[in-house]
Amino acid sequence: MATAELASERESDYLSQLTMAAARYGNRTEQRERNQSVLETRGVLYADTPERIEKRLARLGADWAMARAIERTPTEPASGAGSTLGLPPESFTSEALGLERLIGRNNLTPVAFLEEGVQVSRSVGRITISGPGGGHGTGFMVSPSLLLTNNHVLGDAQEAGRSKVAFAFQDGADGNPLVPAVFSLEPLRCFVTDRALDYTLVAVAPRGAQGEALSSFGRLVLSEAQGKAVIGEFVNIIQHPRGEPKQIALRENQIVDVLERFLHYESDTREGSSGSPVFNDQWEVVALHHSAVPKTDAEGRPLSVDGTVWRPEMGEQQLAWRANEGVRISRVLRSLHEAALTGEAAELRDEVSTTGLDPSPEKNAPPMPSSAGRPALAGADGSQDGAPSHAAAGSAQLVLPLRITLDFGTSSAPSATLSAPLPARAPTPQPSSDGQPDVVSAVGKDVDAALTHHRLSRERPYYDRSADAAARAAYYANVRTDDGDALRRALTTLLAETHEPKPRYKPMRLVYPWVDLHKDGRLRSIYSGQGFSAEEVIRADAAVEEARLAREQELLLRERTAGPAEFAAEFRALEASLPFNCEHVVPQSWFHEKEPMRGDLHHLFTCESGCNSYRNNFPYFDFPDFQETVRDACGKRESVGFEPEKCRGVVARATLYFLLRYPGQIGDVAQEFPEDRLPVLLRWHENEAVTEYELHRNAAIAELQGNRNPLIDHPEWARAIDFSGVWP
Repeated sequence: MATAELASERESDYLSQLTMAAARYGNRTEQRERNQSVLETRGVLYADTPERIEKRLARLGADWAMARAIERTPTEPASGAGSTLGLPPESFTSEALGLERLIGRNNLTPVAFLEEGVQVSRSVGRITISGPGGGHGTGFMVSPSLLLTNNHVLGDAQEAGRSKVAFAFQDGADGNPLVPAVFSLEPLRCFVTDRALDYTLVAVAPRGAQGEALSSFGRLVLSEAQGKAVIGEFVNIIQHPRGEPKQIALRENQIVDVLERFLHYESDTREGSSGSPVFNDQWEVVALHHSAVPKTDAEGRPLSVDGTVWRPEMGEQQLAWRANEGVRISRVLRSLHEAALTGEAAELRDEVSTTGLDPSPEKNAPPMPSSAGRPALAGADGSQDGAPSHAAAGSAQLVLPLRITLDFGTSSAPSATLSAPLPARAPTPQPSSDGQPDVVSAVGKDVDAALTHHRLSRERPYYDRSADAAARAAYYANVRTDDGDALRRALTTLLAETHEPKPRYKPMRLVYPWVDLHKDGRLRSIYSGQGFSAEEVIRADAAVEEARLAREQELLLRERTAGPAEFAAEFRALEASLPFNCEHVVPQSWFHEKEPMRGDLHHLFTCESGCNSYRNNFPYFDFPDFQETVRDACGKRESVGFEPEKCRGVVARATLYFLLRYPGQIGDVAQEFPEDRLPVLLRWHENEAVTEYELHRNAAIAELQGNRNPLIDHPEWARAIDFSGVWP
C-alpha cells in the first residue's frame, strides 16, 4: 500500500474513533449531568448504582452493613424503607464519618502513594512506529512478555513489526534525561487486536538494544474483578503525550460516567497518550485510555479550538476537547480470554492473568504501604478478586487490601503483640478441584474488613450524647411504664421487632473494630479489665477461625473419620490455647448456640480465653466474702457460681437485656440462670452506674442490629419491670 494511502487510512481510523467517542459522550449527556448533580449534592456514595458501590466498598474492605452503621445519623431508624442490607439507605449521609474518603482521594496524600506510582510507572513505555504512517503512542507491560496499547496505535502485525517501545524515556530527579531502554516488538510470537474495543496486545523482545532485560521493567497485573472504581472517583494516567518524556495526570481526573465498555473521565491527556494505563488510587489499572472526546457541531463533526470543523491535516493539537474515554480493563480481559489462540501465543496470553509474583518468599512477605491513606487493593472499571502487583527484576510488590496471611509459625508473616503464644496452625489445604477457596483467603477477607472498619471508626465521635438522647426518646416513644408486667411485655416486643438485621456471630467483624472499644481506642477484658489493641484481638480471632476451617476441610477429606464430639473438643482446646476469646455473658450452652442469640451483640464482650474458660457456664453469683480473685484477676468461682473482678454492672445489664429479649430461653435447667439470682443482677446494676463505654456500645449496637438495651437507656426501669415472666 502506498504511503499516502496508509496515512489516509490512519487518519480515517482516528477520525472514526473520535466520532464514535463523541457520539457515546453525547448520548449520555442527561445521565452524566444527573451524575454530576448527585456528586455535588449527595456525594460519591450515591452517584453510581448501589450494586457497583457495594462492590467497591467490598473491595476496599467495607460493606453496606458497616457502611450503613457508620454513616447513618444516630436518630435514623435502623430498619425500614431504604435500609435493606446490600442497598444504601435513602438517608445515607457522608458527613458523619467521611466514608467517601475511602473511595475518593483525600488531598492530604501519604508519600507512599507517590512511591508506588514511581514503581508502576516503570512498566509504561513510549511506542514509536517507524515507516509509513508512523508516530508515537503509549503502552504498558501486562505480563513478562506482552505489551498492551490501542488498536489505533498498532493496527496490525506488520505495523507492530516495525515498531519499538522505550522504557525509562523520562527525566530523572535531577532534571536530566535518563537513558531509555529500547525494545523491539515481536508480533510473530503473539499479536491480538480488536478494533471495537481499540486494544492491541503484542509480544516484546526479552532483551533491549543494549542488552537490557525486559523483566527489569516489571508489569502491571490486570484484574477482571468488580469494584475497582465508581463514578466520582479520581483516576491517574501515566503517559507519553505527543511522544514526549513520561508524564502523569494526577489531579482533577474524575470519572464522570461508566458505560458498558467504556469510562468517561475528565483528565489532562494529549495526543500520544493513547494506550496509557488509567489507574485508581490504589494503582490498579482500571481502563486503557484510547480517545479524547472532542467537542462537536450539530452534525457530530469534531471542532477545532477556533470553533471550525476540524480536519486531520490540522493536527491533533488543534482539536477542542471535552473529556477523555478509556476502555474498561475488565472488558479488554474478557475479550482476550475469548480470543482463539494456539501455541506460544496462547501460552503468553494466559500469563496476563497470573499474579506476577517473584517466587522468592522473602520478597513477597512484607506488604507495601497503602496509597492515599487507604488500604492498597487488587485491579475502575467498576468491574472483586485478584490483586495488582508490580513485579520487577530483583524485587516484587504485592498490593493487597490488608490481605493478612495468618502464618504465625514464620518470622516473615505479619504478627500482633500477643500475651500468649499462638499454636502452629493446621496445614492449610490448597484450593480443591471444585474451586473451594483456601481458608487463608476466606479468613483474610474478614481480617481485611475488620481492620478497615476499625480504622474508619476511630475517625468518628466516640459517643454523641445529644444525638443518642434523641434516638433513645424516639425508640421508647410508645412504651408505657405504669405496669410492671405490661412494661416487660412491651419491651420484649419492641426489642424483637426492632432487632433487624440479625447479625450472625462474627466478633472479628462486629465486636472488636468499634462496638466494644473504650474511649482510648483499646479493648478491655470484661472480667479482668486487662487492655488489648483491637488489631491483636482481631488477628488472634482470625487464627482460631483459620484453624477451625482448616480442620473442617481436613475432616471432610478424611470422609469425616472424626466425629462432631472429637471436633468440638479440638476446637475448645484450640480456643483455650489462644490469648483472646469473645465472651457471651449468657453462655452459649444455655441456648444451644442458636442464632440470633449467639450473634446478639448486646451480650458479646472482649475477654481473655483464660477468664472465659474459668467462668465456663457458671451463673453469676454475689459472694459475700469476695475479696480477692481465684484466678489471675478474672474473679471468684465456686460451685454456686462466678463473680467477675470487673464490670459487674455491665454484665448485669447485658444479662437483663437477654432475659427481656429472649424470655423462656434460659433458666429451665439447674445449671442455668435461676430466677432466684435476679436480685444479684439488680444489685450489681444499681451499685455500678451506666458508663460512657456502655452508652457508646448501646448506640453502636443499635446502629448495627436495630434494637437497644433498656437497662442502659433507662436504669430506673430495672425495679419497675416484672421479670417473672421471662423464666420458663
